[in-house]
Amino acid sequence: MKLDIVLPNNIRRARSADWRLLADITAEAFRDDPVNCFLFGNPRSIQSAFRVLARDIYSKRGICHLAGDAGAPGGATMWMDYTSGDPGGDMGFLAQLHFTIGQFIHGSKGSMKRAITAGQLMAQHHPKEPHLYLFTIGTLPSARGTGLGKQLLAPVLEACDRQGIACYLENSNPDNHSYYAMHGFETRGAFACGEGGPPLEPMWRDPR
Repeated sequence: MKLDIVLPNNIRRARSADWRLLADITAEAFRDDPVNCFLFGNPRSIQSAFRVLARDIYSKRGICHLAGDAGAPGGATMWMDYTSGDPGGDMGFLAQLHFTIGQFIHGSKGSMKRAITAGQLMAQHHPKEPHLYLFTIGTLPSARGTGLGKQLLAPVLEACDRQGIACYLENSNPDNHSYYAMHGFETRGAFACGEGGPPLEPMWRDPR
């Protein structure tokens, strides 16, 4: 299904060449995130993981947006369209190789194993119903409190409401529950991101 997303002037569709911006903005936003800290151990390792995912998967096959100043955006989102079934967002061989090298260089002990386990658990809990999947949304510290995150979400949620499409995400930080709930997402239980790890909170939003 083709989504009819109407973007305001301060938000643009990201191109494949924008993968580094997408990754670095969201990695900075998630540098203190409980799940990502457990999986990767340090901000450079988180950034390395997000760069691989942005470059090899989301900037190519996803729906990605950048918000704020055109020359130096302060917010980013990465979505994947599951309205026609599984879009094939798994890592290919090269992406796996890039991910492994990045974690070998920057990751903490066991980060690769923890990331693989978390990915498997997320796949097991991923809903089968048609939906749009919000992989990540984030803003730089300088943009926080400006409403940029809300502006990033609004066009996609409005398009989903118009076209009767549900949305799904995994909340990795309990502090963000009320933010997602305010936008219509409801909890679907919780599961640990790995043995001894913090919880991921699946959240679902029916179209309004």
